[in-house]
Amino acid sequence: MDIYLVGGAVRDKLLHLSVKDKDWVVVGSNAEILLNKGYKQVGKEFPVFIHPKTREEYALARTERKSGVGYHGFKVNCSSKITLEEDLIRRDLTINAIAQDQYGNYIDPCNGKKDLKLGILRHISSSFKEDPLRVLRVARFAATFNYLGFRIARKTMLFMSDIVKSRELSYLKNERIWKETEKALMTSHPHVYFQVLRDCQALSILFPEIDKLYSANFSVHINNYITNINNFFFMALAKVSKVSKKIDIRFSCLCQFLSIGFSSLYNKKKYEFYDNFSASLIKRLCKRLHVPSDIQDLAVLISGFSNFLYGIFFQTTQSIMIFFDRIDAWRKPERIDKLVILINFYADYLNLVKLILSPGAYLKNIFCIAKSVSIKSILQSGFTGIGIKSELTRLRIILINKWRLFFLNDMYTNILENCY
Repeated sequence: MDIYLVGGAVRDKLLHLSVKDKDWVVVGSNAEILLNKGYKQVGKEFPVFIHPKTREEYALARTERKSGVGYHGFKVNCSSKITLEEDLIRRDLTINAIAQDQYGNYIDPCNGKKDLKLGILRHISSSFKEDPLRVLRVARFAATFNYLGFRIARKTMLFMSDIVKSRELSYLKNERIWKETEKALMTSHPHVYFQVLRDCQALSILFPEIDKLYSANFSVHINNYITNINNFFFMALAKVSKVSKKIDIRFSCLCQFLSIGFSSLYNKKKYEFYDNFSASLIKRLCKRLHVPSDIQDLAVLISGFSNFLYGIFFQTTQSIMIFFDRIDAWRKPERIDKLVILINFYADYLNLVKLILSPGAYLKNIFCIAKSVSIKSILQSGFTGIGIKSELTRLRIILINKWRLFFLNDMYTNILENCY
C-alpha cells in the first residue's frame, strides 16, 4: 500500500502558498484494509476514509467512466490494481494532477508543474467535458489565482462552452452551484468567477438574473448618477472585495446592485419605505440556490431598504426608528455595522458628495444615540407593558432630533465656510 499527497495541497505548496487541507490517495489497497487500520469510511459516491488521528481524507485510487448525465453520472472503479497515474489523469486540470510521495518526490504525468510556472489553467484530456461541475471549478480557480496572473487555456474554455451547449449544467444541484459560488466569493477576485461563467455562456443558465441585466446594453439613472448597467455587478464586486472579506457582505453587495438594476427597470414604486419588488427578487434567488439564512438575511435587507438607506439624510426620525424595529437592530446590532459598510460602499462607488458624515456614519450615530436611552429610568417612572416601548421610542426620537438639528447646523456652517 502506497500513500501520496495529491491535489490542491501539492499545487499550493509548489506555488508557495499556505496549505489548508491535505488530501491523500491510497494505491494498492482496498476498503477492508483501511477499515481494519481504524479509518472511518464516509461518502457514498466513492470510498473516502478519515484518518483516525489526523482526521484528513484518504481516498482509494480510482478511475471514472461516464455512464449517465450530470456530475453524478459516472461508474467508479476503486480496484487495488488502479495505478497512481490512472488516478491523476482522471482529474480536471493539470495543476491539480500532481502527487508527492513520502520522500518529497513529485509525480507529474500531466505536466502540471509546467502549467504552474506558465500560469495556465489547462484541462487534462477531452474527458474534461464529461463533468459539468468543472465549468464552475475552473471559473473558481480563475478567480482564486487571478492575482498570480493565471489564465484559462483557450481550448479549455472551448470545452467549457461545449459543456454549456450540451445542457449538462441543468443537472447540477443548486446546493452544489452555491458551494462553488461561496468558495469563489471568498477569493481575492470574486468578480472573475462570474466573468468566466459569462464568457462560456454559463451565466445565463446558472445566474439568469445577473445575465439578463448584464446583457442589457443601456444606462440607468440612479440618484442623479447615470451609469451603464453592464458596469454594475463585476466592478462593484471587485471593489467591495477590497473592503471586506466577509461573504455576507460580498454577496449582499452583488445582490444590492442586482436589485437596483431590476428595480430601476421594472419597479415603478422606487421610493417606497421597503422595496418589496427587489426583496422578493433576491429571496427567489437565495431560495433557488439554497443560500444559508445568515447570508440571505443581509442580502434581502440591503435590497429591500436600499432606497431608504441611500436617502438616510432625508428620512424622518420616526421612519428611521421603524426601520430599526423592522431589521431587529436592537437584538442584532451587527446588522447595522454591515449595512453601514454596504451603503458607504455604494456612496463611494457612485462618487456621491459627502458632507460632514458618510451615510453609514450618519446611520451609525443615530443608532448609537437611540441605544443610549436608558430603559431603567423609564421603569422607575412607572411605565408598564406597551407603555414602556412607547416612552422609549418617544425619548429616542427627541434625543435623535436634537442631534440631527446640531448636525444640520454644522453642515450648513461647513458649506458656508467652503464658499468663502
